[in-house]
Amino acid sequence: MVDRTTSVAPFTVESSVYKTVQDLLKEMSGQSAAEKGLIRWSLHKKLEANPSCSVSLIRVLVKELEKLMQIHKTRSYTHTIPVLHTIYYVVMQSGVLIPTSVYQTVYECMMKLLILPSPYSAVALSTLRSIKMEMTTPGSLYHRRVTAEQNLKNEHFILQEKVFVLADPAVFSAPLEAAVRTHLEASSFLRDTSTLEKNMVLHVLQTGLGTTCQSSRLAQALEALGEHMVKTYFQEVVLAVEKSVEHGAGARANYVNRLQNIHRDILTASKEEQTELDHSSVFSTAMPYPKINFHSWKDEEDLWNLLANFAMCCGSNSTTVDKEEKDKRDSVWSEDSGIKRDLKENNFDDTARPASMNPAPSFTRRKAFKTMKTPRKLSLMSEKMDVFPGGSPLFNEDRRRHTAQVVVLGDDRVLGRLARAFHSIRERESKCLILSKKLNLRLYYVPVTDAAPSLSSPDSPGENEGRLSLSSLLGRVDPWYNSNINSLGAAISKLAGKQSVHREPSEPNVFLLDTLCYYLRCGTQPVNLPLYSVKMTRSSCDVVGEVFVAHLEVDIPEFRHLKKNSTKEPRVSRKKSTVFGSVISVSYTEISLSKRQVVKGEAPMTCGVVITSEPAAVTSGKDHLTVEFHSVNPGNNTTIQTQNISIKALQHRTLSVCLDKDSRSTYTDVQRVDISPCFKPGCSIGSRSEQELLFSEYLDKVLYLPINTFTGVTP
Repeated sequence: MVDRTTSVAPFTVESSVYKTVQDLLKEMSGQSAAEKGLIRWSLHKKLEANPSCSVSLIRVLVKELEKLMQIHKTRSYTHTIPVLHTIYYVVMQSGVLIPTSVYQTVYECMMKLLILPSPYSAVALSTLRSIKMEMTTPGSLYHRRVTAEQNLKNEHFILQEKVFVLADPAVFSAPLEAAVRTHLEASSFLRDTSTLEKNMVLHVLQTGLGTTCQSSRLAQALEALGEHMVKTYFQEVVLAVEKSVEHGAGARANYVNRLQNIHRDILTASKEEQTELDHSSVFSTAMPYPKINFHSWKDEEDLWNLLANFAMCCGSNSTTVDKEEKDKRDSVWSEDSGIKRDLKENNFDDTARPASMNPAPSFTRRKAFKTMKTPRKLSLMSEKMDVFPGGSPLFNEDRRRHTAQVVVLGDDRVLGRLARAFHSIRERESKCLILSKKLNLRLYYVPVTDAAPSLSSPDSPGENEGRLSLSSLLGRVDPWYNSNINSLGAAISKLAGKQSVHREPSEPNVFLLDTLCYYLRCGTQPVNLPLYSVKMTRSSCDVVGEVFVAHLEVDIPEFRHLKKNSTKEPRVSRKKSTVFGSVISVSYTEISLSKRQVVKGEAPMTCGVVITSEPAAVTSGKDHLTVEFHSVNPGNNTTIQTQNISIKALQHRTLSVCLDKDSRSTYTDVQRVDISPCFKPGCSIGSRSEQELLFSEYLDKVLYLPINTFTGVTP
């Protein structure tokens, strides 16, 4: 069931850990993408094999934080993020009782970090909350994480998590898809419910009781028990943890007493003769891999279907939630239901009145929505607006809902597809809440490309010309994401080659699986990428509405060859270019303080337009678009910055529009393109009264695609 760890001299352990932590921090500034992420992974593996080094590792990490705070005026805060996440992971993974004095030092250090600018203070606050819960209820972080990930059935903590990995078939060839599927879905074969429950009981008792826990005898006793008895003790441990979390620090003594009773009962219940082992030894209970559902993302509708099926599976635990939501909607939608009045009367008299004694209702309820007054309209609107908070899923979100973790694998094209699917989901939810009542949706991105460009220098301008511009952006915003996730693309691309060389089923790539799990568990801070609405009017007068997240390109098909020639041979003049004249007209709003300056005009000699999104997370200003007008003569190229732009073809010509560099999202025979920030569906109201303007913070909000990272940036 578990492996017994060996004891190592404390001084040797601490010096070894210190060196590893220093190497970990240096790794972030390293240039080789192939080596990034390996030091963190090896550190976690050492912790799994030897949990007793947890205390030494925490002490070293706290000293690093204190050094960062002392010289923060002359040093970047970049190293704060890996240290904070490593502390969190160590505390969650550790199977030993961490002394109160160590926790107190960590807590005091975290409090000092709250003065740092965002997003560092946000990560510090999230970590602080986790540490505080673990201080009062040792083992609770591990318990909640594993229970949710493994969907362990119990009566006291019913939250579930499910992982969906969607790979873009445009990037993943059949051999690569098969290889990645084999490596990721190997986690499903390593799951045994009874073993998971035994490890859970052992971990919580070791963490909560410390040296008083007879780990060796306990492990033997759990192995000797039948499945029914193991499940019984598992339920008791879950109840003890949840009660302690509910009551806070004041319940610490009762929590320890309950664990001692469970510990004694397990040893007593086991009738098998037990051999004498070292009672001071600590058994490793490494966190198991969650079940990963791998899919080739062939249709944008697939995401909705997967989430809807997951929500239906969770429906059996949501009876109470549905009733509460129904009552809430009734009180909001009805103008004259008298619910509040009835509740006040019932507070004084709990006796049910006979039907004949009830007064006649003052209204007749109709099977239709009534016209709502402004405050109630805004209340319903705010209910439908899910802002996807960036805090820890264990604390900051509605505990009644389950979590769907969606990981997309691919380049900019798969993020464009995700943006359109996400917008479609939000549009459906604005009309009828189906998923939002039961699911928290968390989005993750692992960049993989078939072109395999170098990721060694994310600041390189050439990188943005490829199909990994968004991964480069995320890497600049979050260096820890760049170190651990951007480096995965190269490892994934090599899997197909390894599979074909060995020809036989190879051992699962544990590095890939471990890194993905680390990303899912610690990547809780979103970088919000703004979405832009595209309205395309075709020659047939049909209007097509779409959204994009990173890139839009407008071509004039009959001049496309001249654009290619001008790019390849910029110095060669061509007399035929004079036949162009003005082929498009442009209208846009310049970015200015007044936001009122509208520029209209024609763009002569233009053979194409490239529009790139510049999120505020990178510009440290406002979200905007960079628009490049490509001329036949490269010397006449122009660039503007705006948030709204309209492009219209002249002289009976048509345009071709490609979204997010994806040929599958190319529209032809387009005469006019209108681009503007995409608002959250259901939040744009044409006519506003004075009362509505008072609540303008809830109106016309831009829709963002929240990609989870380790640092995160909010608009």
